Amino acid sequence: MAILQLENGTTYTQLSDIARELAPLNIQLNRWPVGDSAEIQNLLAKDALDDNQKEQVLQALDGYFQQLNQSAGYQDRDLLVLHPDIPNLDTMLSKFNKCHIHADDEVRYIVAGEGIFGFVRPDGSQVELTVQPEEFINVPANTEHWFYLTAARKVKAVRYFTTKEGWTPAYTDTEIRSRLAAV
Repeated sequence: MAILQLENGTTYTQLSDIARELAPLNIQLNRWPVGDSAEIQNLLAKDALDDNQKEQVLQALDGYFQQLNQSAGYQDRDLLVLHPDIPNLDTMLSKFNKCHIHADDEVRYIVAGEGIFGFVRPDGSQVELTVQPEEFINVPANTEHWFYLTAARKVKAVRYFTTKEGWTPAYTDTEIRSRLAAV
């Protein structure tokens, strides 16, 4: 269940409340079941996956990719697998934990673990959204945001692309006032 935390300490866990708070940013948040395939569940329970295992997971979830392809022209997808044993994990994550925008929508489907997206709302206030397994998020192009992992430092997420070039971060220099959720 997603958790939205506002700067004033207010926390929302109901999808309708979260949708209302994020509406000015046009962020989409949905629940997409992973399914109950024992094989896929076993793969998602592992920390690391090889390329063949990643492709197994992607193929099992390709119904969602086909929907995005037909409805919005998405052309590619990959499976991001992050865990504490990845060499230089902090360096990799440092590209995304500063305020930035993208030229394209950032679309992720969290299938295991969790991550935190922070957003700058039109009024300048900042919020943080913890996205958990079976949650799909679409952050529209040019939405000022940042991303970091929770304390568990594990996430598996399908990323969907119209073009991979559109996901290059353009840093905005907006200061993140504080980490609102537990790191």
